[in-house]
Amino acid sequence: MYNKVTDKDVAALTAIVGTERAAAFAAISPDYGHDEMNGVHHQPDVLLKVRSTQEVADIMRYADQHLLPVVVRGSGTGLVGAAVAVQGGIMIDTTQMNKILELDQDNLTVTVQPGVLLMELAEYVQNQGFMYPPDPGEKSATIGGNISTNAGGMRAVKYGVTRDYVRGLTVVLPTGDIEHFGGKVVKNSSGYALKDLMIGSEGTLGIITEAIMKLVPLPKVSVSLLAPFDTMDKALDVVPQIIRSNFEPTAVEYFSRETILFAESYLGKKFPDSRYPAYVLMTVDGGDEAHVQKCCDSLSDLCLANGAADVYIVDTDERKASVWSARSAFLEAIKASTTEMDECDVVVPRKQIADFIKFTHQLAKEYDIRIPSFGHAGDGNLHIYICRDQLDDQTWHAKLAAIFEKLYAQARQRGGLVSGEHGIGFAKKGYLKEQLGDEQIALMQGIKKVFDPHNILNPGKVCQ
Repeated sequence: MYNKVTDKDVAALTAIVGTERAAAFAAISPDYGHDEMNGVHHQPDVLLKVRSTQEVADIMRYADQHLLPVVVRGSGTGLVGAAVAVQGGIMIDTTQMNKILELDQDNLTVTVQPGVLLMELAEYVQNQGFMYPPDPGEKSATIGGNISTNAGGMRAVKYGVTRDYVRGLTVVLPTGDIEHFGGKVVKNSSGYALKDLMIGSEGTLGIITEAIMKLVPLPKVSVSLLAPFDTMDKALDVVPQIIRSNFEPTAVEYFSRETILFAESYLGKKFPDSRYPAYVLMTVDGGDEAHVQKCCDSLSDLCLANGAADVYIVDTDERKASVWSARSAFLEAIKASTTEMDECDVVVPRKQIADFIKFTHQLAKEYDIRIPSFGHAGDGNLHIYICRDQLDDQTWHAKLAAIFEKLYAQARQRGGLVSGEHGIGFAKKGYLKEQLGDEQIALMQGIKKVFDPHNILNPGKVCQ
Protein backbone atom coordinates (compact mmCIF):
# COMPACT_ATOMS: atom_id res chain seq x y z
CA MET A 1 0.00 0.00 0.00
CA TYR A 2 2.82 2.42 0.87
CA ASN A 3 5.77 3.38 -1.26
CA LYS A 4 9.27 2.72 -0.04
CA VAL A 5 11.38 5.71 0.93
CA THR A 6 13.97 6.32 -1.77
CA ASP A 7 17.12 8.42 -1.87
CA LYS A 8 15.14 10.94 -3.90
CA ASP A 9 12.55 11.15 -1.09
CA VAL A 10 15.29 11.58 1.50
CA ALA A 11 16.77 14.47 -0.48
CA ALA A 12 13.39 16.19 -0.88
CA LEU A 13 12.48 15.79 2.81
CA THR A 14 15.93 16.82 4.01
CA ALA A 15 15.57 20.05 2.01
CA ILE A 16 12.58 20.96 4.19
CA VAL A 17 14.44 20.87 7.52
CA GLY A 18 18.12 21.02 6.54
CA THR A 19 20.84 18.39 6.72
CA GLU A 20 21.60 18.99 10.41
CA ARG A 21 18.05 18.00 11.38
CA ALA A 22 17.64 14.96 9.15
CA ALA A 23 18.94 11.41 9.12
CA ALA A 24 18.15 8.39 6.98
CA PHE A 25 18.37 4.60 7.07
CA ALA A 26 21.44 3.31 8.97
CA ALA A 27 22.31 6.81 10.24
CA ILE A 28 19.20 6.84 12.48
CA SER A 29 19.89 5.92 16.10
CA PRO A 30 18.34 2.61 17.26
CA ASP A 31 16.67 4.59 20.08
CA TYR A 32 14.14 5.82 17.54
CA GLY A 33 13.02 2.24 16.89
CA HIS A 34 11.22 1.75 20.19
CA ASP A 35 9.57 3.62 23.07
CA GLU A 36 10.13 3.43 26.84
CA MET A 37 8.61 -0.04 27.24
CA ASN A 38 10.77 -1.42 24.41
CA GLY A 39 8.24 -4.09 23.45
CA VAL A 40 7.56 -2.87 19.89
CA HIS A 41 10.50 -2.41 17.49
CA HIS A 42 10.86 -0.96 14.00
CA GLN A 43 13.18 1.68 12.59
CA PRO A 44 11.93 4.61 10.48
CA ASP A 45 13.56 5.16 7.10
CA VAL A 46 14.02 8.90 7.52
CA LEU A 47 14.06 11.03 10.68
CA LEU A 48 13.16 14.74 10.53
CA LYS A 49 13.52 17.09 13.50
CA VAL A 50 11.03 19.89 12.96
CA ARG A 51 10.95 23.41 14.37
CA SER A 52 7.79 24.92 12.89
CA THR A 53 4.22 24.22 11.87
CA GLN A 54 5.11 25.01 8.28
CA GLU A 55 7.86 22.39 8.21
CA VAL A 56 5.39 19.78 9.47
CA ALA A 57 2.87 20.87 6.84
CA ASP A 58 5.44 20.62 4.05
CA ILE A 59 6.49 17.15 5.18
CA MET A 60 2.89 15.91 5.37
CA ARG A 61 2.04 17.34 1.98
CA TYR A 62 4.99 15.47 0.46
CA ALA A 63 4.13 12.27 2.33
CA ASP A 64 0.49 12.43 1.22
CA GLN A 65 1.44 12.98 -2.42
CA HIS A 66 3.98 10.12 -2.39
CA LEU A 67 2.09 7.69 -0.12
CA LEU A 68 4.74 7.52 2.60
CA PRO A 69 3.73 6.54 6.15
CA VAL A 70 4.45 9.08 8.90
CA VAL A 71 4.83 8.71 12.68
CA VAL A 72 5.19 11.58 15.15
CA ARG A 73 7.46 11.23 18.18
CA GLY A 74 8.10 13.39 21.22
CA SER A 75 10.32 12.23 24.08
CA GLY A 76 9.63 8.56 23.38
CA THR A 77 8.30 7.91 26.91
CA GLY A 78 5.23 6.03 25.70
CA LEU A 79 4.53 2.47 26.81
CA VAL A 80 2.40 0.95 24.02
CA GLY A 81 4.40 1.50 20.82
CA ALA A 82 2.31 4.46 19.62
CA ALA A 83 5.40 6.38 18.48
CA VAL A 84 7.11 3.43 16.77
CA ALA A 85 7.28 3.45 12.95
CA VAL A 86 5.87 -0.05 12.49
CA GLN A 87 5.54 0.58 8.72
CA GLY A 88 8.88 2.36 8.40
CA GLY A 89 8.66 5.58 6.42
CA ILE A 90 9.00 9.06 7.94
CA MET A 91 9.39 9.88 11.63
CA ILE A 92 8.76 13.50 12.68
CA ASP A 93 10.57 14.40 15.91
CA THR A 94 8.91 17.39 17.63
CA THR A 95 11.32 17.82 20.54
CA GLN A 96 12.89 20.95 19.00
CA MET A 97 9.45 22.61 18.88
CA ASN A 98 9.91 23.36 22.56
CA LYS A 99 8.97 27.00 23.09
CA ILE A 100 6.49 28.41 25.57
CA LEU A 101 4.91 31.04 23.33
CA GLU A 102 2.60 33.03 25.58
CA LEU A 103 1.27 33.24 29.12
CA ASP A 104 -2.11 34.98 29.08
CA GLN A 105 -2.82 35.85 32.72
CA ASP A 106 -6.19 37.42 31.96
CA ASN A 107 -7.50 34.35 30.20
CA LEU A 108 -5.62 31.87 32.42
CA THR A 109 -3.98 30.14 29.45
CA VAL A 110 -0.51 29.25 28.30
CA THR A 111 0.31 28.61 24.64
CA VAL A 112 3.04 26.06 23.95
CA GLN A 113 4.67 24.09 21.18
CA PRO A 114 4.30 20.30 21.41
CA GLY A 115 7.91 19.58 22.39
CA VAL A 116 7.72 21.47 25.69
CA LEU A 117 8.34 19.01 28.52
CA LEU A 118 5.72 18.61 31.23
CA MET A 119 8.23 19.47 33.95
CA GLU A 120 9.31 22.62 32.09
CA LEU A 121 5.74 23.82 31.72
CA ALA A 122 4.91 23.05 35.36
CA GLU A 123 7.94 24.99 36.62
CA TYR A 124 7.39 27.93 34.28
CA VAL A 125 3.76 28.56 35.23
CA GLN A 126 4.42 27.90 38.92
CA ASN A 127 7.02 30.68 38.91
CA GLN A 128 4.29 32.96 37.55
CA GLY A 129 1.81 32.01 40.27
CA PHE A 130 -0.20 29.42 38.29
CA MET A 131 -0.54 25.66 38.13
CA TYR A 132 -0.94 23.30 35.19
CA PRO A 133 -2.82 20.52 37.00
CA PRO A 134 -2.30 17.31 34.91
CA ASP A 135 0.50 15.43 36.66
CA PRO A 136 1.49 12.15 34.95
CA GLY A 137 4.34 10.27 36.61
CA GLU A 138 6.67 10.76 33.63
CA LYS A 139 7.67 14.42 33.92
CA SER A 140 10.00 14.27 30.90
CA ALA A 141 7.10 13.54 28.54
CA THR A 142 6.19 16.25 26.05
CA ILE A 143 2.93 18.18 26.16
CA GLY A 144 2.18 17.00 22.63
CA GLY A 145 2.48 13.41 23.82
CA ASN A 146 0.32 14.11 26.86
CA ILE A 147 -2.41 15.56 24.66
CA SER A 148 -2.15 12.69 22.19
CA THR A 149 -2.74 10.12 24.94
CA ASN A 150 -5.03 12.25 27.14
CA ALA A 151 -2.60 11.71 30.02
CA GLY A 152 -4.06 11.80 33.51
CA GLY A 153 -1.80 11.39 36.51
CA MET A 154 -2.00 11.82 40.24
CA ARG A 155 -4.05 15.02 40.48
CA ALA A 156 -6.90 13.73 38.30
CA VAL A 157 -9.15 13.10 41.32
CA LYS A 158 -9.70 16.81 41.86
CA TYR A 159 -8.51 18.48 38.68
CA GLY A 160 -9.29 16.02 35.88
CA VAL A 161 -7.11 14.90 32.96
CA THR A 162 -5.34 16.57 30.03
CA ARG A 163 -8.54 16.82 27.97
CA ASP A 164 -9.97 19.17 30.60
CA TYR A 165 -7.11 21.64 30.02
CA VAL A 166 -6.87 21.84 26.24
CA ARG A 167 -8.56 25.02 25.03
CA GLY A 168 -7.21 25.21 21.50
CA LEU A 169 -4.99 23.30 19.08
CA THR A 170 -3.12 24.04 15.89
CA VAL A 171 -3.07 20.82 13.89
CA VAL A 172 -1.47 19.74 10.63
CA LEU A 173 -3.74 17.27 8.86
CA PRO A 174 -2.38 14.31 6.87
CA THR A 175 -2.91 16.33 3.68
CA GLY A 176 -0.58 19.07 4.93
CA ASP A 177 -3.43 21.51 5.61
CA ILE A 178 -3.13 23.58 8.80
CA GLU A 179 -6.24 23.89 10.97
CA HIS A 180 -7.03 25.65 14.26
CA PHE A 181 -9.48 23.93 16.61
CA GLY A 182 -10.93 25.76 19.61
CA GLY A 183 -9.21 28.79 21.11
CA LYS A 184 -9.05 30.73 24.36
CA VAL A 185 -12.81 30.62 24.87
CA VAL A 186 -14.15 28.84 27.95
CA LYS A 187 -17.34 27.56 26.31
CA ASN A 188 -17.90 26.18 22.82
CA SER A 189 -21.06 24.73 21.30
CA SER A 190 -20.05 25.52 17.72
CA GLY A 191 -20.50 22.29 15.82
CA TYR A 192 -18.74 18.97 16.29
CA ALA A 193 -15.94 18.89 18.88
CA LEU A 194 -13.08 18.40 16.41
CA LYS A 195 -10.54 19.54 19.00
CA ASP A 196 -11.61 16.77 21.32
CA LEU A 197 -11.19 14.18 18.58
CA MET A 198 -7.51 15.11 18.41
CA ILE A 199 -7.04 14.66 22.16
CA GLY A 200 -6.24 11.00 22.85
CA SER A 201 -6.04 10.07 19.16
CA GLU A 202 -2.35 9.10 19.53
CA GLY A 203 -1.20 10.91 16.40
CA THR A 204 -3.51 9.02 14.04
CA LEU A 205 -5.70 11.97 12.93
CA GLY A 206 -3.39 14.97 12.85
CA ILE A 207 -0.13 16.41 14.18
CA ILE A 208 -0.40 18.90 17.03
CA THR A 209 2.00 21.80 16.50
CA GLU A 210 0.66 24.31 19.03
CA ALA A 211 -1.63 24.08 22.05
CA ILE A 212 -3.48 26.59 24.21
CA MET A 213 -3.69 25.10 27.70
CA LYS A 214 -5.87 26.16 30.60
CA LEU A 215 -4.21 27.09 33.90
CA VAL A 216 -5.50 27.54 37.45
CA PRO A 217 -4.21 29.84 40.19
CA LEU A 218 -1.43 28.17 42.16
CA PRO A 219 -2.80 26.87 45.48
CA LYS A 220 -1.18 28.65 48.40
CA VAL A 221 -1.12 25.54 50.59
CA SER A 222 -0.49 21.88 49.75
CA VAL A 223 -0.20 19.10 52.32
CA SER A 224 0.15 15.35 51.78
CA LEU A 225 -0.83 12.56 54.15
CA LEU A 226 0.68 9.08 54.18
CA ALA A 227 -1.46 6.40 55.82
CA PRO A 228 -0.04 2.88 56.36
CA PHE A 229 -2.37 -0.11 56.74
CA ASP A 230 -1.72 -3.67 57.85
CA THR A 231 -3.80 -5.11 54.99
CA MET A 232 -4.53 -4.15 51.40
CA ASP A 233 -8.27 -4.50 52.03
CA LYS A 234 -8.25 -1.89 54.78
CA ALA A 235 -6.24 0.52 52.65
CA LEU A 236 -8.50 0.25 49.61
CA ASP A 237 -11.76 0.08 51.56
CA VAL A 238 -11.14 3.58 52.86
CA VAL A 239 -10.70 5.07 49.36
CA PRO A 240 -14.44 5.30 48.46
CA GLN A 241 -15.07 7.00 51.80
CA ILE A 242 -12.33 9.53 51.06
CA ILE A 243 -13.85 10.27 47.65
CA ARG A 244 -17.38 10.61 49.11
CA SER A 245 -16.17 13.04 51.76
CA ASN A 246 -16.27 16.81 51.38
CA PHE A 247 -12.52 17.16 51.83
CA GLU A 248 -11.64 17.39 48.09
CA PRO A 249 -8.34 15.51 47.98
CA THR A 250 -6.11 16.41 45.05
CA ALA A 251 -4.62 12.93 44.83
CA VAL A 252 -5.39 9.51 46.32
CA GLU A 253 -2.70 6.94 45.52
CA TYR A 254 -2.36 3.30 46.56
CA PHE A 255 0.84 1.25 46.68
CA SER A 256 2.30 -1.72 48.50
CA ARG A 257 5.41 -2.23 50.63
CA GLU A 258 6.90 -4.27 47.78
CA THR A 259 6.74 -1.26 45.45
CA ILE A 260 8.28 1.02 48.07
CA LEU A 261 11.23 -1.34 48.44
CA PHE A 262 11.76 -1.28 44.67
CA ALA A 263 11.84 2.53 44.80
CA GLU A 264 14.25 2.58 47.76
CA SER A 265 16.63 0.29 45.92
CA TYR A 266 16.34 2.25 42.68
CA LEU A 267 16.76 5.72 44.22
CA GLY A 268 19.16 4.74 47.01
CA LYS A 269 16.98 6.63 49.48
CA LYS A 270 14.80 5.50 52.36
CA PHE A 271 11.05 6.04 52.24
CA PRO A 272 9.60 7.61 55.42
CA ASP A 273 7.95 4.29 56.34
CA SER A 274 8.14 0.84 54.76
CA ARG A 275 6.99 -1.41 57.59
CA TYR A 276 3.40 -2.01 56.49
CA PRO A 277 1.91 -4.04 53.63
CA ALA A 278 -0.19 -1.24 52.12
CA TYR A 279 -0.26 2.57 51.91
CA VAL A 280 -2.63 5.33 50.84
CA LEU A 281 -1.06 8.66 49.90
CA MET A 282 -3.32 11.71 49.78
CA THR A 283 -2.84 15.38 49.00
CA VAL A 284 -5.04 18.33 49.87
CA ASP A 285 -4.47 21.80 48.46
CA GLY A 286 -6.23 25.15 48.52
CA GLY A 287 -5.97 28.87 49.09
CA ASP A 288 -6.82 28.87 52.78
CA GLU A 289 -4.43 27.28 55.28
CA ALA A 290 -7.10 26.79 57.95
CA HIS A 291 -9.41 25.00 55.50
CA VAL A 292 -6.62 22.72 54.23
CA GLN A 293 -5.65 21.89 57.80
CA LYS A 294 -9.27 21.07 58.67
CA CYS A 295 -9.51 18.74 55.65
CA CYS A 296 -6.24 17.04 56.61
CA ASP A 297 -7.43 16.52 60.18
CA SER A 298 -10.70 15.04 58.97
CA LEU A 299 -8.96 12.75 56.47
CA SER A 300 -6.57 11.60 59.17
CA ASP A 301 -9.47 10.80 61.51
CA LEU A 302 -11.24 8.95 58.70
CA CYS A 303 -8.20 6.79 57.95
CA LEU A 304 -7.51 6.02 61.60
CA ALA A 305 -11.15 5.08 62.15
CA ASN A 306 -10.86 2.63 59.26
CA GLY A 307 -7.76 0.79 60.37
CA ALA A 308 -4.78 2.99 59.49
CA ALA A 309 -1.82 2.25 61.75
CA ASP A 310 -0.86 5.93 61.68
CA VAL A 311 -1.10 9.02 59.48
CA TYR A 312 2.09 10.91 58.65
CA ILE A 313 1.88 14.57 57.69
CA VAL A 314 3.98 15.45 54.66
CA ASP A 315 4.07 19.24 54.72
CA THR A 316 7.69 20.33 54.32
CA ASP A 317 9.53 20.54 51.01
CA GLU A 318 11.99 17.87 52.19
CA ARG A 319 9.25 15.42 53.17
CA LYS A 320 7.29 16.07 49.97
CA ALA A 321 10.40 15.45 47.88
CA SER A 322 11.07 12.20 49.72
CA VAL A 323 7.55 10.81 49.30
CA TRP A 324 6.64 12.08 45.85
CA SER A 325 10.03 11.38 44.25
CA ALA A 326 9.61 7.77 45.34
CA ARG A 327 6.06 7.67 43.98
CA SER A 328 7.17 9.14 40.65
CA ALA A 329 9.94 6.54 40.39
CA PHE A 330 7.74 3.46 40.85
CA LEU A 331 7.62 2.54 37.16
CA GLU A 332 11.38 2.88 36.64
CA ALA A 333 12.05 1.11 39.94
CA ILE A 334 9.99 -1.93 38.96
CA LYS A 335 11.59 -1.91 35.51
CA ALA A 336 15.05 -1.91 37.11
CA SER A 337 14.11 -4.94 39.21
CA THR A 338 13.61 -7.27 36.24
CA THR A 339 15.07 -8.23 32.87
CA GLU A 340 11.95 -7.18 30.92
CA MET A 341 8.38 -6.21 31.68
CA ASP A 342 5.09 -5.22 30.13
CA GLU A 343 2.27 -3.14 31.54
CA CYS A 344 -1.49 -3.12 31.83
CA ASP A 345 -3.06 0.23 32.81
CA VAL A 346 -6.68 -0.77 33.08
CA VAL A 347 -9.22 1.54 34.66
CA VAL A 348 -12.08 0.07 36.69
CA PRO A 349 -14.83 1.55 38.88
CA ARG A 350 -13.21 2.65 42.14
CA LYS A 351 -15.17 0.11 44.15
CA GLN A 352 -13.57 -2.69 42.10
CA ILE A 353 -9.93 -1.80 42.78
CA ALA A 354 -9.35 -4.10 45.77
CA ASP A 355 -10.88 -7.13 44.07
CA PHE A 356 -8.95 -6.44 40.87
CA ILE A 357 -5.63 -6.25 42.71
CA LYS A 358 -6.48 -9.49 44.51
CA PHE A 359 -7.08 -11.01 41.08
CA THR A 360 -3.56 -9.99 40.00
CA HIS A 361 -2.20 -11.76 43.09
CA GLN A 362 -4.08 -14.90 42.06
CA LEU A 363 -2.60 -14.67 38.57
CA ALA A 364 0.90 -14.26 40.01
CA LYS A 365 0.49 -17.51 41.95
CA GLU A 366 -1.22 -19.34 39.08
CA TYR A 367 1.53 -18.48 36.57
CA ASP A 368 4.42 -18.35 39.05
CA ILE A 369 5.41 -14.85 37.96
CA ARG A 370 5.84 -11.46 39.64
CA ILE A 371 3.02 -8.96 39.03
CA PRO A 372 3.65 -5.83 41.15
CA SER A 373 1.18 -2.96 40.88
CA PHE A 374 0.28 0.49 42.12
CA GLY A 375 -2.34 2.94 41.05
CA HIS A 376 -4.44 6.04 41.17
CA ALA A 377 -6.90 4.68 43.72
CA GLY A 378 -8.92 7.87 43.55
CA ASP A 379 -9.91 7.34 39.89
CA GLY A 380 -9.65 3.56 39.53
CA ASN A 381 -6.62 3.55 37.21
CA LEU A 382 -4.27 0.67 38.02
CA HIS A 383 -0.72 0.18 36.74
CA ILE A 384 0.02 -3.54 36.69
CA TYR A 385 3.43 -4.86 35.63
CA ILE A 386 4.23 -8.39 34.50
CA CYS A 387 7.92 -9.09 35.15
CA ARG A 388 9.93 -11.54 33.06
CA ASP A 389 12.84 -12.05 35.47
CA GLN A 390 14.67 -15.22 34.31
CA LEU A 391 11.99 -16.78 32.10
CA ASP A 392 13.09 -18.06 28.71
CA ASP A 393 11.69 -16.38 25.62
CA GLN A 394 8.99 -18.94 24.80
CA THR A 395 7.72 -19.24 28.36
CA TRP A 396 7.71 -15.46 28.83
CA HIS A 397 5.62 -14.74 25.76
CA ALA A 398 3.19 -17.56 26.49
CA LYS A 399 2.62 -16.44 30.07
CA LEU A 400 2.42 -12.77 29.10
CA ALA A 401 -0.27 -13.39 26.48
CA ALA A 402 -2.33 -15.55 28.85
CA ILE A 403 -2.08 -13.07 31.72
CA PHE A 404 -2.99 -10.07 29.55
CA GLU A 405 -6.03 -11.91 28.20
CA LYS A 406 -7.23 -12.64 31.72
CA LEU A 407 -6.50 -9.13 33.02
CA TYR A 408 -8.48 -7.44 30.26
CA ALA A 409 -11.31 -9.97 30.49
CA GLN A 410 -11.51 -9.30 34.21
CA ALA A 411 -11.58 -5.55 33.57
CA ARG A 412 -14.47 -5.97 31.12
CA GLN A 413 -16.41 -8.07 33.63
CA ARG A 414 -15.99 -5.36 36.25
CA GLY A 415 -17.10 -2.51 34.00
CA GLY A 416 -13.58 -1.31 33.24
CA LEU A 417 -11.66 -0.25 30.12
CA VAL A 418 -8.40 -1.20 28.45
CA SER A 419 -6.47 1.97 29.23
CA GLY A 420 -6.85 4.77 31.74
CA GLU A 421 -4.09 7.05 30.48
CA HIS A 422 -1.30 5.33 28.54
CA GLY A 423 -3.27 4.76 25.37
CA ILE A 424 -3.62 1.87 22.94
CA GLY A 425 -0.85 2.38 20.39
CA PHE A 426 0.23 -0.82 18.66
CA ALA A 427 0.57 -3.15 21.65
CA LYS A 428 -2.99 -3.00 23.00
CA LYS A 429 -5.14 -2.60 19.90
CA GLY A 430 -6.29 -6.23 19.93
CA TYR A 431 -7.60 -5.82 23.45
CA LEU A 432 -9.38 -2.60 22.46
CA LYS A 433 -11.25 -4.48 19.74
CA GLU A 434 -12.28 -7.17 22.23
CA GLN A 435 -13.50 -4.44 24.56
CA LEU A 436 -15.41 -2.26 22.11
CA GLY A 437 -16.56 -4.72 19.47
CA ASP A 438 -16.73 -4.44 15.68
CA GLU A 439 -19.26 -1.62 15.48
CA GLN A 440 -17.38 0.90 17.62
CA ILE A 441 -14.07 -0.02 15.96
CA ALA A 442 -15.74 0.57 12.57
CA LEU A 443 -16.91 4.01 13.73
CA MET A 444 -13.34 4.86 14.75
CA GLN A 445 -12.01 3.61 11.44
CA GLY A 446 -14.57 5.78 9.65
CA ILE A 447 -13.36 8.85 11.54
CA LYS A 448 -9.77 7.92 10.70
CA LYS A 449 -10.65 7.66 7.00
CA VAL A 450 -12.26 11.12 6.95
CA PHE A 451 -9.14 12.75 8.40
CA ASP A 452 -6.61 10.51 6.69
CA PRO A 453 -8.03 8.97 3.48
CA HIS A 454 -4.66 7.49 2.46
CA ASN A 455 -4.00 6.13 5.99
CA ILE A 456 -0.48 7.52 6.07
CA LEU A 457 -0.50 9.01 9.59
CA ASN A 458 0.62 6.57 12.30
CA PRO A 459 -0.78 3.54 10.46
CA GLY A 460 -1.38 0.27 12.29
CA LYS A 461 -2.23 1.94 15.60
CA VAL A 462 -5.28 2.15 17.89
CA CYS A 463 -8.17 0.93 15.67
CA GLN A 464 -6.29 -0.01 12.47
